Amino acid sequence: MNLKFTENKNNFWQKLKNHDRPILALAPMAGFSDAAFRQICKKNGADVLYSEMASTAALYYLEKNPLRKLLTKGDRLESEKTLDILRFDRKKEKYFVAQIFGSNPEHFAVATKIITEKIKPDGIDINFGCPVPKIIKQGAGASLMKDLERSKAVIKAVLDNTNLPVSIKIRLASGSIDFKNFLQNISDFPIAALMIHGRTLKQGFVGAADFKAIKEARKYFKGIILANGGIYDLEEAHKALKESEADGLGLGRGILGRPWLFKEIKNNKIINKSKAGVFKLLLEHAELGHKLKGKRATYELRKNLCWYLRGVKGAAKLREALVKAESLNEIKKVFKTKL
Repeated sequence: MNLKFTENKNNFWQKLKNHDRPILALAPMAGFSDAAFRQICKKNGADVLYSEMASTAALYYLEKNPLRKLLTKGDRLESEKTLDILRFDRKKEKYFVAQIFGSNPEHFAVATKIITEKIKPDGIDINFGCPVPKIIKQGAGASLMKDLERSKAVIKAVLDNTNLPVSIKIRLASGSIDFKNFLQNISDFPIAALMIHGRTLKQGFVGAADFKAIKEARKYFKGIILANGGIYDLEEAHKALKESEADGLGLGRGILGRPWLFKEIKNNKIINKSKAGVFKLLLEHAELGHKLKGKRATYELRKNLCWYLRGVKGAAKLREALVKAESLNEIKKVFKTKL
């Protein structure tokens, strides 16, 4: 087992623990935590930035498939798209964690080596918490959490192929396996950080997160713990930190459309964004997305930008205009008249 990172001066988790409390992370969200949103969140106070989930199978077949030259164009594009998901700007996205998912230990081994050598993130995270049906059907995400032996094999495969700090993301429970069973099962591994979602797989994203249960994780895990789930405002952040006694928070859906929540938590002060202020940030996000991805960003950004309209007067009409926009200029026309 590779234990190098425990002595590595570049283990950023330890640096953050020594200097920044609470540690605030942008949690991984498929379709949302792309480079543009990560950079927006960094400017607004995020300490750690997780990538969207990247498929280990896609990376494996990009590298190892002896017939890769004969792969269909669609398969090649899917594998290359997965690699693109993980690309980041080192100056603007410190500290960046590449999150990976899958179910095959060999895929994890190859993917980890590719990421370590080609992407060079600050850390690698293994997803044991995604509740999305198509991921569960693959035996990945929260489904992998149920299989203790396979989970151990996956973690070992990752640790054996990188000297970067390795973290994991789990849920309170998956089937009959709860976080206590899971953490006891992997206690011999040098995991740097744990993000734990305060709901079970059965709950998905429904119901209140149980932050008091997260507090119990400290009995089984000595690394950095981030509480995650249902944190939409400063009051909920305070509650999560108090009840979980975690080292920090992983903010997911609650940060969509209001990245300044990071600043609110850091400064312990509510920021009353004006309508014009919200629109200005929305346009900054749109422009950055187009700068990084070009015209295709218009379609990818629609769902992300719509989140900024939560609670805004006249949001329905604005949202309707936004989803019809075919270019950056059309997006600007919708909102610039409102500034």
